[in-house]
Amino acid sequence: MNVEIAAMQVFSGISLFTILVLMALGLSIVFGLMGVINMAHGEVMALGAYVTYYTARFFGAYLPSLMGAYVFFGIALAFLVTFAFGYLLERSFIRFLYARPLDTLLATWGLSLVLQQAYRSGFGAQEVSVPMTSWLTGAWEPIAGIQLPLNRLFIIWLTLLVSGGVYLILYRTRWGLRIRAVTQNRAMSGAVGIDTGRVDAMSFALGCGLAGIAGSAFTMIGSTNPLTGQLYIVDAFIVVVFGGVQSLLGTFASGFVIASSQSFLEFLLSGSMAKVSILLAVITVLYFRPTGLFTSKVRQ
Repeated sequence: MNVEIAAMQVFSGISLFTILVLMALGLSIVFGLMGVINMAHGEVMALGAYVTYYTARFFGAYLPSLMGAYVFFGIALAFLVTFAFGYLLERSFIRFLYARPLDTLLATWGLSLVLQQAYRSGFGAQEVSVPMTSWLTGAWEPIAGIQLPLNRLFIIWLTLLVSGGVYLILYRTRWGLRIRAVTQNRAMSGAVGIDTGRVDAMSFALGCGLAGIAGSAFTMIGSTNPLTGQLYIVDAFIVVVFGGVQSLLGTFASGFVIASSQSFLEFLLSGSMAKVSILLAVITVLYFRPTGLFTSKVRQ
């Protein structure tokens, strides 16, 4: 494998890593805080993708002169819509399933099927694609023979920005302090006056908002259909469990390891064999470290 091919495989792995991390960050917050196994997380990602698609159509029809900036409006609207959807979903459905992990898994899996059918009925079963803005087309060529697509570079930048924002929220704000307190000891947090129900609702909404951003980013590299969310949901769960529940550092580390390994293995082997190899490696590591690569020290 020459240097150019190796560099392109590394970049391909980083590109996959960015989508996985945006998905897994939301799952990590929800799973780590509330123990909710949200199988409908992928459909929330698809909702963000559809919001971005219709934002692009609106700009194309009514604001063509601002078409180059629709991406930023699409990302913001995808976050707001999925955040609001997540808040309503937690208040009306998820909060009745706490401390019942099996029921939560089955209920959210059923919800994912309902949402898929709702997308087919409301948006159509065919795939839809957003038009790429001029400043995201083409590639950057740092050296001869290596071309890095601008749209994927933008997604990497977006992921770093969002991840930095999540870090600031969790570790530099009073709201983040409440989230971490509830994660470490829910009973004691409630005893000192923290509204744990509101923390749950806002945290679940934040996780869904991050999935919406992931869906918006996905529209830059692929087309959207009602089953789009299923492409990443299993891999995102693997990233969360492999890295360690409640550990954002573990989410980043495991996402990078899994995405890079998958990219290289798909180049050397078939896609299915690459998946099998990744799963076997994850199972082996979890056998020796059941809590994942990184484990937060929490009081139960």
